[in-house]
Amino acid sequence: MSHWTIEKPGQLTFGPVSHLSVRIVAGRLAVLASDGPPTLDVSDAGTPPLVVTHDEDGRLTVAYKDLTWEGILGWLRPGNRITTATLTVPKDCPVQVGVISASAVVAGFEARTNVKSVSGEIVLDGVSGDVSAETVSGSVESRGLAGDLSFTSVSGELTVAGGAPHRLRANTVSGRITADLDLAPTGHVTLNSVSGAIVVRLPQTVDSDVTLRSTSGSLHAAFPGLESNKRPAARSLTGRIGGGMASVTATTVSGDVTLLSKESANQRNGEWA
Repeated sequence: MSHWTIEKPGQLTFGPVSHLSVRIVAGRLAVLASDGPPTLDVSDAGTPPLVVTHDEDGRLTVAYKDLTWEGILGWLRPGNRITTATLTVPKDCPVQVGVISASAVVAGFEARTNVKSVSGEIVLDGVSGDVSAETVSGSVESRGLAGDLSFTSVSGELTVAGGAPHRLRANTVSGRITADLDLAPTGHVTLNSVSGAIVVRLPQTVDSDVTLRSTSGSLHAAFPGLESNKRPAARSLTGRIGGGMASVTATTVSGDVTLLSKESANQRNGEWA
C-alpha cells in the first residue's frame, strides 16, 4: 500500500484506481471522470494534513484520519479545515464523496456514486450511474441525470435539471424538491416531503400515471384530465397522461405540489408539430 501525507499544495499521480473515497471538511472539491492517469491536485491544504492511501486492489482514499464515511453526517468537531482539491479517476470507477461544509462537483461517472454532506452544496454533472445522496441541510443539484437517484435530507434542497432517470426517489422534511424531467417510458419518480414544496416539470407528450397528494398543501397541475379529490386532511390529483407507462408520485404534509408542462421544441420556436 502506498501512503502520503498532504501538508502543502502539490500533485500526485497514481496507478490504476478501481474505487475512490474522498472526505473533506471545508473548501472546494472537484471529482472528475477522465481518460488520463488518475491524479490528485491540491491547491490549498489545511491542518491537520490529509492522508492519501492507494492499495494493491486500486482503492484510493483521500481523507482526514478522524473523518470516517459513517461519521460524516454526525460531524461535530470544532475547527475549520480548508482544502481545495481536484481528483481525476476513470469514468467507470465507483465514487464516494463526503463533505461537511465544502462545496463539491462530481462529474462524468458511469458507475455507482455515493455522496454525503452536512451543509455543503453538491453538484452532480452528467452522472449516469446509480446515485445515493444524503445531506443534513446541504443542497444537491443534478444535471443530465441518467440512471437511479436516491436523495434523503432534513432541510436540504434537491434540484434535478434535464434528467431522464430510471428511478428517482427523494425524501425531505423541509427541503424543496424541483425536478425538470424527460421521463423515460420505464421511469418511476417518488417524491416525499413534510413541509417542503415539490415542483415537477414534464414534457407535454409524456406517458405517465400521476398521483399528487397533500394533507394541507395546495395541489396544481398543468395537465388536464386529472381527477381531484378533496377530503378533510387529505387531497389528491390522480390520473393518466398519455399512455401512462411511467409513474410520478409526489406526497407532502403541508408543502405545495405543482406539476408543470414544458413546451416541445417546435412550440418554443413558434411552430406546431
